[in-house]
Amino acid sequence: MQHEDHEEHLQTEEHIHTIDPLAHDHGDGPQDKEAHDHSVDHGGHEQMFRRRFWISTLISIPVLLFSPFVQDTLKFEMPTFPGSEWITPVFAVIIFFYGGWPFLQMAVPELKDRRPGMMMLISLAIGVAFIYSLAALFIPQGITFFWELVTLIDIMLLGHWLEMRSVRQASGALDELAKLMPDTAERISPSGEVEAVRTTNLRTGDLILVRPGASIPADGQVVDGNSDVNEAMITGESMPVLKEPDDQVIGGSINGDGSLRVRVQATGDETALAGIMRLVDQAQQSKSNTQILADKAAGWLFFIAIGVALLTGIAWTIGVGFGVEVIARVATVLVIACPHALGLAVPLVVAITTEMGANNGILVRDRLALEGAREINTVIFDKTGTLTKGEFGVVEIVTADGWSEDQALALAAAIEGDSEHTIARGIRTSAEERGLSLPEIAEFEAIKGRGVRAESDGHKVFIGGPRLLEMLELSLQGDLEQFVDRTSEKGQSVVHLVQEERVVASFALADVIRPESKQAIDRLHEMGIEVAMLTGDSEAVAKSVAEDLGIDQYFAEILPEHKDQKVSALQAQGRKVAMVGDGVNDAPALTRADVGIAIGSGTDVAIESAGIILVKSNPLDVVKIFSLSRASYRKMVQNLIWATGYNVVALPLAAGVLAPIGILLSPALGALFMSLSTVIVAINAQLMRREKITA
Repeated sequence: MQHEDHEEHLQTEEHIHTIDPLAHDHGDGPQDKEAHDHSVDHGGHEQMFRRRFWISTLISIPVLLFSPFVQDTLKFEMPTFPGSEWITPVFAVIIFFYGGWPFLQMAVPELKDRRPGMMMLISLAIGVAFIYSLAALFIPQGITFFWELVTLIDIMLLGHWLEMRSVRQASGALDELAKLMPDTAERISPSGEVEAVRTTNLRTGDLILVRPGASIPADGQVVDGNSDVNEAMITGESMPVLKEPDDQVIGGSINGDGSLRVRVQATGDETALAGIMRLVDQAQQSKSNTQILADKAAGWLFFIAIGVALLTGIAWTIGVGFGVEVIARVATVLVIACPHALGLAVPLVVAITTEMGANNGILVRDRLALEGAREINTVIFDKTGTLTKGEFGVVEIVTADGWSEDQALALAAAIEGDSEHTIARGIRTSAEERGLSLPEIAEFEAIKGRGVRAESDGHKVFIGGPRLLEMLELSLQGDLEQFVDRTSEKGQSVVHLVQEERVVASFALADVIRPESKQAIDRLHEMGIEVAMLTGDSEAVAKSVAEDLGIDQYFAEILPEHKDQKVSALQAQGRKVAMVGDGVNDAPALTRADVGIAIGSGTDVAIESAGIILVKSNPLDVVKIFSLSRASYRKMVQNLIWATGYNVVALPLAAGVLAPIGILLSPALGALFMSLSTVIVAINAQLMRREKITA
């Protein structure tokens, strides 16, 4: 069935303009190679940290078992044999160079930039512990820090392994975009023969055959054929667009039931899809290198540790003279500054938060996205497939006297039973949702450009749009006329049911709003967050949805590159923006936003471009994200207080500020306190599980 008035509405009113080309050769081009290398780079770091963590942890076992302090503390004794006293130092040296070397390398940029952070603090701690412990082997009554050294390295390797895994998972957006373009195309030669060629071998001017259900391999113009083409993954338009000769098609979109012959106008890096890929790449590159709280705290702790160590050395040298005791005091201060607890303060909370999110339908792919969600004050929703279901349905019915809504809808669904048109599917779906029994029909006939005709219970029945009424020379009266005027203002599509030369019902169809959308927006308003909406749909449709849901502002008729610009414009106003979307056209905006949130039912590229994914495709889960982020932040701050609070107490004691009254923190006792602070941080992180995350 074809509804001509709807078909005209579906025509693309303006071309998709490509922007500066992004190298794209579907597997062979420089952009794919760059994306591939980028992914491999992160994957290689992840594998490196994982491998070093497990090997270092295994080697650490004998270090701990043969450590005198560990044996004395846990009241056990390992068997001794010739050379057993060298097990701890030898294995500790191996771990220092094997597991600790990456941190020493990563500390170099911080040193060059004169911006000390976690890497310099870790390097300082393990470096001092290593050098002093080696020296203590040959100093009478020297106390080594070998077991502290290996446990610190093990914990830091674990944290960075998890971090690199998150980075690697977040780097696949460009690869997913490239997958939309098929590997092969069917090119028609001048003689009319069809040959399969690689998409990369297509050239401007080539004539290609696009079979039903196939992906269109390049931008072009239809030469022959008619078909509804699904461009939702490119333009965001929910309804398939009828393509006829002279119409434009976009590479990567999906052909419907018809066969098309298309003249290629753009390939590779000149296509609209490549333009979107360029936007995604730019947005990824423009992300700021925001440091996590723990790294900032580590920077301050670095200077504090150095300062306290210098003061300690000066004070003890003045008091007792320079000697082994002074060196021991300084070394104790620097080793006690080891950020065991500080290194775990954030990663532990993030790990537990990620698990809690998954249990609440939230998949956290980027920890920085979850941390940043607490600062969001503006949420932008894509309309189609996010606030709406992305599928048409009957949203309102008006009937003539003597007809009920269910009776009219059942008859309309029966007439549309064999049609695959979007309007027809929407009518049938709505009838199914109401559980209606459909009457028998006969003598079905399609009326080209007008609608369909059939017989039911001895009556001639028709269904179609305004052109059907023109053909039948019928006019609308009273409620039916007002109904059409009202729904037209909302940009909704209307079809009419006619029986025996009388309009008995009219149906308004539109993209169905998800039942949870209104509640989600109300809750966001309660949290002090403004809500905006982006859509490629018309002004009338956007205004109607915005008014129904209570949205603060909306942007209609937006192309992919404009969605990205709208996010940037709001950010330029000082807004912290979260973008919620599901389509390829949302990918640049998802990546550009401070926090990208993808609807789980959306395309793979939207998911790859987002830091957070709503697995259940429920807009209410957006509210849960902000609740979870705020709860997570509170717990991180608590852990950082515990982790740094230990140093506030331990560093002065290690320096000997209370030595005049006989209180002096020994290295062994300092190491014990350091371990206790780690345990406290771990327990406090586990308490995160008691937080109630509600929408």
